[in-house]
Amino acid sequence: MYNPFSLENKTILVTGASSGIGRAIAIESSKMGASVIITGRNEERLKETHAQMEGNKPDYIVADLSNSDDVQNLSENITSLNGLVNCAGLTKVLPFPFAERKDFEEVMEVNFFAPTELSRLLVKSKKLQKGASIVFISSVSGVYCSAVAGSIYSSSKGAINGLAKAMALDLAPKGIRVNCVNPGMIDTHIFSEGKITQEQLKEDMKRYPLKRYGKPEEVAYAVIYLLSDAAEWITGSNLLIDGGYTLL
Repeated sequence: MYNPFSLENKTILVTGASSGIGRAIAIESSKMGASVIITGRNEERLKETHAQMEGNKPDYIVADLSNSDDVQNLSENITSLNGLVNCAGLTKVLPFPFAERKDFEEVMEVNFFAPTELSRLLVKSKKLQKGASIVFISSVSGVYCSAVAGSIYSSSKGAINGLAKAMALDLAPKGIRVNCVNPGMIDTHIFSEGKITQEQLKEDMKRYPLKRYGKPEEVAYAVIYLLSDAAEWITGSNLLIDGGYTLL
């Protein structure tokens, strides 16, 4: 059956695949026929992701992308890719007067420098094939809007979007596309510890025209589109997935 969104015969690397959006991207991409290499810091969670994937499942690679040696080793363990999804990330919420340089450096190391260096190493070693697609998981924060005490996270995501646009220009002669996906709030059970009540969450959802948070799979579907041949003429773009949040 004809399917321009198929990932058959494509090898994809997904970082941050041990949970949340990264896990959903890995699982859904495998369902679309991709051979998906997954990486993350938590081996037990990586095993869980690996078990839920379908089709050809290469071994997972445990790596802490805040460690430069792990980034180097990860790039060396890769042979050939048709797609790279930079999903690993973290957030830190601090009012700006209390956000010190070390706090910015901690988040920038994972959200910006690690995916930048991993992408650079893979491109320089010619492991990303002609026609490959690089996708960064960015955010509405720092690109379309921000939030109180969100200067650290917003800075890292704004930097990723600027990087992606320049990369798209530099890599276009190689036939490599570079795009960002910019989600709003996604339900990844990050609030399941109970620090925020269900009533508070329901109230926050009212700020979204579609009256709910997104699902990790809904971000994964957008990433699959950008990885697929259906998006062959798309590079340097932001794909906004926010339930209409930034319309208001």
